[in-house]
Amino acid sequence: MIIKGFVKKGEYFDSVSLMLVAKEINNIKGVIDSAIVMGTKENKAILNISGLYLPEFSESCDTDLLIAFKAEQTDVIDFALNEVKNQFEKIRNKSDNSENFSPKSLDGALKILPDANFSLISIAGKYAASEAMKALKNDMHVMLFSDNVTISEELELKQYAREKGLLVMGPDCGTAIINGVPLAFANVVNKGNIGIIAASGTGLQEVSCIISNEGAGISQAIGTGGRDVKKDIGGIMFIEAFKSLKEDNETKVIVLISKPPHDEVLKKIATEIKICNKPVVTILIGGNTDIIENAGGIVATTLEEAGLIAAYLSKGIDIKIVKNIINNTKSELNRQAQNIAKSAKGKYIRGLFSGGTLCDEAQLIMKNSIGFVYSNTPLNPEYKLESAWNCFENSIVDLGDDEFTVGRPHPMIDFSLRNKKILEEAKNPDVSIILLDVVLGYGSNLNPVSELLPVVEQAKQINQNIIIICSVTGTNKDPQNKEFVKSELEKAGVIVLNSNAAASELSGNIIKLLK
Repeated sequence: MIIKGFVKKGEYFDSVSLMLVAKEINNIKGVIDSAIVMGTKENKAILNISGLYLPEFSESCDTDLLIAFKAEQTDVIDFALNEVKNQFEKIRNKSDNSENFSPKSLDGALKILPDANFSLISIAGKYAASEAMKALKNDMHVMLFSDNVTISEELELKQYAREKGLLVMGPDCGTAIINGVPLAFANVVNKGNIGIIAASGTGLQEVSCIISNEGAGISQAIGTGGRDVKKDIGGIMFIEAFKSLKEDNETKVIVLISKPPHDEVLKKIATEIKICNKPVVTILIGGNTDIIENAGGIVATTLEEAGLIAAYLSKGIDIKIVKNIINNTKSELNRQAQNIAKSAKGKYIRGLFSGGTLCDEAQLIMKNSIGFVYSNTPLNPEYKLESAWNCFENSIVDLGDDEFTVGRPHPMIDFSLRNKKILEEAKNPDVSIILLDVVLGYGSNLNPVSELLPVVEQAKQINQNIIIICSVTGTNKDPQNKEFVKSELEKAGVIVLNSNAAASELSGNIIKLLK
């Protein structure tokens, strides 16, 4: 095995270009692993963790391109490097024409659209904050897709935006639906009267899809970035977004989605709920809900329940029915688990997730049936995997975490890493269940069926007893079509559930019976 690295001084490419090129390179036969990233401090640290950091990278800076290959032979690396050059050359040579002119700066864009009031920013984190501030000074709301923005920069942006009555969604905000338009990783959902505020991208996707699939719809879905509800930022945009939805005539029901906020932020949220005259449904995954209930909020225990409650409220239906639906579903899943467990082999589960919030929710649900599970992002620090690459006993892994995504497209886009993990786990006779999430929509892999079916077939050839359980987040309006994806996976022997909560519940019930 050979590892080689290359530094291209002063060659900046945006994250989308890097992901597209990385996907092509990882498909080259003989390439075991690769990374194509800008030379930021954060990227270097992740390269080090993944075993792709080389001494020649030490003098590089943020605007240098770092390329690393792990391969079987030198000629494979030579071929891969040449392919990288070809791919970037294609990107550089994309010609503009008068019909599809793309301005190269915010100032240029404003000359074309002087009345624009919204800006989506996706550039290197080092430069993102200054561009976001420029947009704010031009009276534009900002969706900041970029990561690697410092806490102090985020705080400054959000304090300034609050003073001007503007929103800063992010940094690292990957999902939003504004005026019916899906942005970044988002789904095609019905327009309706339910407003969502989320410090979680996949949480927003799961809830908005459940709402739409129930025949209700979304007025606005506002992402804030995960750090917004931490102590350092203090929930500035979460609260400002809440205030805007309270005043929005199109919004009749509000849903709040987050991992546990800091206690001070939770108190601020509760204060706003108390003075809100609209129903407020909350799902704070693993958080303390007493303060929300005391403030008059409606507490859901899963993303699915939050979506169902919001949908029923929006249609004027008694939400007590939701509890009956959830209880009936749990009873059915328990019966299904008993039938499956009769012929199941092995004793452990391996959860391989592309959605971080879905990974957390799966752990939380399984805690009630099989206790804490190991993870690279564990609920209990004592259950942190020594290496995220090596599962142990019952493990639920977030493959979208930084240690997996350096130099690679996100696993919602590129299934190659997860496909390798599926086959690896299928070889272990102690593994009974492989649990997956498939997240559809814009930004996600456009053909998940063609990516997954060959791997499912191989896994079942390796281990005829392996059970593959999967949830599908999406709608039939998405480019991939949820019903088609579900049907094709079921034909291949995958057990497909309509929610992550149901898939996690079923999986935990089966493992409990196998103990």
